[in-house]
Amino acid sequence: MPIISGEDYMNRINKLKSDIWIEGKRVEGEISEHKAFKGVMKSQAALYDLQHSKSIEDIMTYDSPTTSEKVGTSYLIPKSKEDLLKRRSMIQEWAKVNGGLMGRSPDYMNTILASFAASVDLLKGEKNCFPENLLSFYEYARENDLSFTHTFINPQVNRGKFYFEDDEEDEIITAQVVDRNKDGIVIKGARLLATQGGITDEILVFSTAGADEAHSYAFSIPSNTKGLRFICRESFVYKESEFDHPLSSRFEEMDTIIVFNDVLVPWDRVFYYDNPKITGKFFSESLFFPLALHQIVSRQVIKTEFVLGVVQSLVNTINIGEYQHVQDKVSEIIIARETMKAFLVASESQAKEDANGTMVPDLNTLYTAINTFPKVYPRFSEIIQSLGASGLVSIPTEEDFKSEINGELDLYLRAATKKAVDRVKLFRLAWDLSMSAFGTRQTLYERYFFGDPIRLSQSLYSNYEKDQYVENVHRFLGIESL
Repeated sequence: MPIISGEDYMNRINKLKSDIWIEGKRVEGEISEHKAFKGVMKSQAALYDLQHSKSIEDIMTYDSPTTSEKVGTSYLIPKSKEDLLKRRSMIQEWAKVNGGLMGRSPDYMNTILASFAASVDLLKGEKNCFPENLLSFYEYARENDLSFTHTFINPQVNRGKFYFEDDEEDEIITAQVVDRNKDGIVIKGARLLATQGGITDEILVFSTAGADEAHSYAFSIPSNTKGLRFICRESFVYKESEFDHPLSSRFEEMDTIIVFNDVLVPWDRVFYYDNPKITGKFFSESLFFPLALHQIVSRQVIKTEFVLGVVQSLVNTINIGEYQHVQDKVSEIIIARETMKAFLVASESQAKEDANGTMVPDLNTLYTAINTFPKVYPRFSEIIQSLGASGLVSIPTEEDFKSEINGELDLYLRAATKKAVDRVKLFRLAWDLSMSAFGTRQTLYERYFFGDPIRLSQSLYSNYEKDQYVENVHRFLGIESL
């Protein structure tokens, strides 16, 4: 089966009838019609439709190595720098549709699965590892254009440095293997934090640090697997009106807690289990980091461009561009955009082929980028708030403009370059990006997208080769190294 359409995606998810709970109620009927999921599923469907656009077909797809049919570029394992550029172009075409605001659009998880498939040699010959399962599943996902959510982290019961969960059966909190039988492994417990949980074909689960055998595993299962439950936070889709909530009504990616109630994972869906050593090795030595970070930074460039467009639109609308402090604030966003773009281009230009022929973007450059964006993105919201000022409060609704007070709004809310209704549309967009529940979640999301910022900086410090620069200084001073 080649690339799917948006309609195919919607129909597949509706047919799953997954166990999804929101505000104390199980979702019944077609999930694509539920208020909390309707907008984002429609937006996701538009991404699948874009793959069929003839003008960019060569960017969005490539010929399957097994069937020669068109499959999504997000599954492409890059073998050349040209492939990396093609992947970047695809990622950014999708990101432009939503302003980079959908951090879990299908290309993110497809990239991760491709990075695992490209690293399959790490599993060969290892205890309780099934590299053949991983490869066959990657091919199945690619040929059927599957969508994924995922869960990487454990519940925050006790984050003390020396806390270990009680192993008593009735105290199981963190998802772990509780049985191994002829049919597969059985998982019980919970995991966080599956964005888009319940609106994808599959959920990909893998441990990032296996403290013991029971917590070391990697697998993928359909979202409607028996015993699998998605518990949603409160939806940020407060209205379906795209006028009142231009972003949250379309791009609100639900976050969910995943509960495994004795879920059976069939053996052919298990990639590895009961192997703490391979859990740490596969996470740190696979191509997960370089390929995933390349996808993330590609999207973040587009998101920065979207923010720049919003901010400059505010400036133009109320005619404040002549002020130096305004120019300085807009320049901060320009600098961030050029910096992130430079990181991205540098990672591609410095890419090197690994032992298996995969073209790997430069990891240090991407790590520097992912350490930079969590610091600059919160500043974007501050800039929007400082430039929008009271205009971000004076934002009547769509119904107000349809009412008998419309004439007064047209008079008192007009702007230097726009009529009142268009000015309010723009300011509502700026509000939804920087101040609404959706907007503040975006800030938190980017702040912690790839983990704790301090740990990210520690990782960069630990892995960055600094000795040569120390030697240069010692040579300059005539100091002998010990």
